[in-house]
Amino acid sequence: MAETSRTALTLTDQAPGSLEADALVLAATKDGERVVLVADHGLEEQTATHVEQALASLAAEASAEEAVRLTGVPGVAAPLVVVVGMPSGPAARTERLRRAAGVGARGLAGRGRAVFALGQSGTEEATAVAQGAALGAYTFASHHGVGKAESDKPALGEAVVTGVGAEEAESATAAATTVVGAVRWARDLVNTPPNVLYPESFADLVTERLAGGKVSVEVWDPQRLQEEGCGGILGVGNGSARGPRLVTLRYAPEGASKHLALVGKGITFDSGGLCIKPGASMVTMKMDMAGAAASAAAVQAVAELGLPVRVTAYLCLAENMTGDLAQRPGDVVTMRDGRTVEIINTDAEGRLVMADGLSLATEQQPDAIVDIATLTGACIIALGDRTMGVMGNDDELRDTVARLATEAGDAAWSLPLPEEIRPALDTPVADLKHTGERSAGASVAGTFLREFVGKRGEGEDAADIPWAHLDIAGPAYNEKTPWGYSPKGATGSGVRALVEVARSLAG
Repeated sequence: MAETSRTALTLTDQAPGSLEADALVLAATKDGERVVLVADHGLEEQTATHVEQALASLAAEASAEEAVRLTGVPGVAAPLVVVVGMPSGPAARTERLRRAAGVGARGLAGRGRAVFALGQSGTEEATAVAQGAALGAYTFASHHGVGKAESDKPALGEAVVTGVGAEEAESATAAATTVVGAVRWARDLVNTPPNVLYPESFADLVTERLAGGKVSVEVWDPQRLQEEGCGGILGVGNGSARGPRLVTLRYAPEGASKHLALVGKGITFDSGGLCIKPGASMVTMKMDMAGAAASAAAVQAVAELGLPVRVTAYLCLAENMTGDLAQRPGDVVTMRDGRTVEIINTDAEGRLVMADGLSLATEQQPDAIVDIATLTGACIIALGDRTMGVMGNDDELRDTVARLATEAGDAAWSLPLPEEIRPALDTPVADLKHTGERSAGASVAGTFLREFVGKRGEGEDAADIPWAHLDIAGPAYNEKTPWGYSPKGATGSGVRALVEVARSLAG
């Protein structure tokens, strides 16, 4: 898979107007009826006055997604000034900074260097701007041919972010670069066409990417999956000529006292199986492996950041097709933990591969398990295209994950797992079935997954392993126009959330 063009990051405490660059990006907001620059922009007073007068003459509104271009601004070394809107709103200031930076960067493709002075102050806010700029500049052109390759503009070459003291600049730049690189890798994986990215090639790419680093990689092929009793992954993968894989990633730094397990759904293409999807619903189904992509990218970031927490990730990879051995409604499969599951709808395949991953994670007795999956359309109906649903067996972990995700820029909302849902999974022909009633579909799927999260400890001291489930069916892939720092296509949803969960567990 070819690398997409990257945007380098630099954080500095230098005055923005004096920095040589192709463009200077500023932020504006409303002060009553006036449009003004966001405070702490770092410009000389006469320069700021000139910009605000120009915005007034152009009837700028400082709305989200607005980008006003100005030239010949006095007191600014850059020949072009871009003023992006940053309206007030419910999102945290750091997230509004990310989005504004993304809007500015999206319009600077082909430029070599841009300075971002959006009124950020301190390391946290400057890091948010850096992330937004680099992610907003993202492009995926790996499969452009002669029709587009010659006209492609590279991403913005470098984003210079002001507002960070010299002592913090180097470490802040490195941290921002690591997290951005992980999100971009996840985006690249999800954007890759399914004839190029399938279970075996996905496993190969992860192995190659992490070779020689702090993360060990183990791959189970179909024969090993059979030997290990992973009937969920095998059942889904049997309908494809491209056999399934289970990839286990292990990061175990010395001295780590906590252990986090991640489980990622990796359906590299979902036709729906014999319960086949309508054609229009299949167009984006290369993205059904976004949970596995996020898990792999998060482990890489955690290792590069050197967080003192042990992390084990299980990437459950399969292609859900309609071949001769495709599973049928009414089939019964035996899962990794020995329980049997009656298949009801072959288009509810994700929870089957995840069940094997959760069983494997349980066997390692971690302190917490977090799974991530593009699991249900019902979650999109409930929360829309931009917010992930978070469920779990532990209210504290569930709500903490939702909070950390949102603070990191992965909008999340806690959803319940009502106890009355579980009886609908009962069946007379197996231990349980994998779908229930049509209503509350996201919680039905979460309830099924909960069945495969076991206990930690033995005997009377045994307690449920704290577990959280992230349903990213909505935010993982943007089918609409770009917004903020989210491009059309893969967004990298969940990567930053998982990194922050690991950071929190590390203490």
